[in-house]
Amino acid sequence: MKYKLLGNSGLRVSEISLGTMTFGGQFGWGNNKRACRRVFDKFCDAGGNFIDTANYYTRGTSETMLSEFIAKERQGYVLASKYTLSMNPKDPNASGNGRKNMVQALDASLKRLKTDYIDLYWMHAWDGVTPIEEVMRTADDMVRAGKILHFGFSDTPAWVVARANTLAEARGWTPAIGLQILYNLARRGIEQEFVPMAKQLGLGITAWSPLEMGVLTGKYLKGAKQKWGSKRRFDVNEEWGKEYLTEKSQRIAQVVVDIAKEIKRPAVQVALNWLRQKDAIPIVGAKTSKQLEENLGCLTWELEPKMVKRLDDASKPSLGFPQGFLSRDGIKDMIFGENKIN
Repeated sequence: MKYKLLGNSGLRVSEISLGTMTFGGQFGWGNNKRACRRVFDKFCDAGGNFIDTANYYTRGTSETMLSEFIAKERQGYVLASKYTLSMNPKDPNASGNGRKNMVQALDASLKRLKTDYIDLYWMHAWDGVTPIEEVMRTADDMVRAGKILHFGFSDTPAWVVARANTLAEARGWTPAIGLQILYNLARRGIEQEFVPMAKQLGLGITAWSPLEMGVLTGKYLKGAKQKWGSKRRFDVNEEWGKEYLTEKSQRIAQVVVDIAKEIKRPAVQVALNWLRQKDAIPIVGAKTSKQLEENLGCLTWELEPKMVKRLDDASKPSLGFPQGFLSRDGIKDMIFGENKIN
């Protein structure tokens, strides 16, 4: 395992993050404590230190389990948790991005995790109504109180994140250091706004669903046998199936599988390494330690440039306005004339 700085910070995190949304059975598809412990230990034995959870995951059970797992070596883990999602549907202030919910949710997470601080606290999703000034001021207060060390944004529009960090810079508040977003070979739309924004503002990118809910392993391709991952399978006629099992995603999965066969590596490692070589940190969730071990195998090798290009070409996103417009040669000629500006 190697380590990298997360965004414009001094926080050293492992190049793979362990997702713990399956720690607990409250959602109907998680693991019991013994199985979760095996997965956790496997990750840590490989040198992983970046653990991702949320107050909402298995209704708090994920955090409760982790409190036991991290107890002996709390200082050695980079623990990330989140707030926003409703923990009490009848209470209007027990959800959303506001100050009251952040303070109450953070205190509850600290109690479940049995720790004095959280290394990285994410706003789980943009609620569309809370003033961003309130979010950033409250996050700064929590940092100054020592309850969190760093703050970040998950599932939030790029313009909101940009405004938030601009306000923080102007007012001397603690800026966000990272993004947690949906990013994989089949979901490259974030490259239109999020990736350039992250580079400009010094934000690290962590990618959830790096395998597109298993689609990129090739298990849904015609004639494929179930050899990897969850036994849960989408039906192309169901809501989730219609979203994930598209003609494009299947074409991309076929290229992933083809490259995997050529280099005699699991398809999952090909998909994860594409993300790693895009300077993103995949958040991997595993039902078994064996499954996690196969995920972690991506750390021992890298894709050759020609393979990256094949994957890029197969998954190339269609850039909307204005990026697609501004990238045209004719438009560049009108902007720069005969001059080439790097």
